Amino acid sequence: MRPLRYSINVTLDGCCHHEAGLPPDEESMRYWTAEMERADALLFGRVTYEMMESAWRRPATGTWPDWMDEWRIPFAETIDRAKKYVVSSTLSGVDWNAELVRGDLGQTVQRLKQEPGEGLFVGGVTLPLALADLGLIDEYVFVVQPVLAGHGPTLLAGLRERIQLELVDRHEFRSGVVALRFRPTRVTA
Repeated sequence: MRPLRYSINVTLDGCCHHEAGLPPDEESMRYWTAEMERADALLFGRVTYEMMESAWRRPATGTWPDWMDEWRIPFAETIDRAKKYVVSSTLSGVDWNAELVRGDLGQTVQRLKQEPGEGLFVGGVTLPLALADLGLIDEYVFVVQPVLAGHGPTLLAGLRERIQLELVDRHEFRSGVVALRFRPTRVTA
């Protein structure tokens, strides 16, 4: 069974808005590229899918935009070619190597986890909350930014039950960012 990994940037005060932390640098982009490469497929909700597509989809011209530094391109190429599953009840269709997911979320994700492979990656805010509530996340990676945002959406706000986690890895960046990898030890249902 391939694991479902949830990875997200989060500030010290729990804000998980994508612009609340430090701007990405070469080291963090290498880290995120490696995280994406560990996944056979990406699982996004509508908001995250649309945000990622607008930033990282290869333009029809085939040329990356001028704003994209050379060190961002490996991440862009990795996410651009990745298989994506998009959970949405409002979208009528998706492309960008994506498949629309509808119906019972738990059953669908269980089916995806049963397929052979190295793992699934989920990002965003709303969808991971639902998956955590269902007990379907096998690994949590919190990339903790040395910032106090003071506002914005907070990490897993509204979680129905406490989930006990065990630290299995940590990586410190030169910028002061720390990536913490956890696995659930017990899910209280």
